Amino acid sequence: MPTDKSIPVITIDGPSGSGKGTISRMLAQELGYHFLDSGALYRLLALAAERRGIALDDEAALVVLSRELDIRFPAASDSEQVLLEGVDVNNEIRTEAAGAGASRVAVLPQVRTALLARQRNFRQEPGLVADGRDMGTVVFPDAGAKIFLTASAEERARRRYNQLKEKEMNLVFEDVLADIEARDERDANRTVAPLRPAADAALVDTSELDIPATIECVRYLLKNHLNR
Repeated sequence: MPTDKSIPVITIDGPSGSGKGTISRMLAQELGYHFLDSGALYRLLALAAERRGIALDDEAALVVLSRELDIRFPAASDSEQVLLEGVDVNNEIRTEAAGAGASRVAVLPQVRTALLARQRNFRQEPGLVADGRDMGTVVFPDAGAKIFLTASAEERARRRYNQLKEKEMNLVFEDVLADIEARDERDANRTVAPLRPAADAALVDTSELDIPATIECVRYLLKNHLNR
């Protein structure tokens, strides 16, 4: 079903570890908007495929599966819930292995096309905050407000390491940094929807900013420079 382009959309794009997920969810809660974690869609698809015994390079089967999944992102929740078939799988999809699986399915053109329609269907009243890598360039190019968050690879790796070290005891910082740099390379150079800021996006470097400072910066941009 076509979505109503009069419904407001705020896109927040950026590389892994830039803070876009946390900021997007906080903003959606503040505004009472719906929330889309587009990166989680690929992680969820990879998780569901592995559970069903579907190879991560079986493009045709992945396309069919992507259309069947019941996926929800309840922004109003106090926890960062990601529901797959009604079950919260947030912890399962935040591992490095899940990220690697997502990266494998995300490079498949037919999978990206199939998920594009699903992403656009999240555009519902009263509005949407969409977090990802190509929200402002491909999925919602008509969004009224576009923000691109970034940070140095070292800082993003440090954040990722601190986030994961309690769950993955054998984690090595250098491995996390190498994974971040490899993912950046893949995302920036893929032929379909490469990672880059939209021409009309506001750029925010969060290397020296904590979460409260970043959300305050985003609020300022939305109030004074965007949505005009």
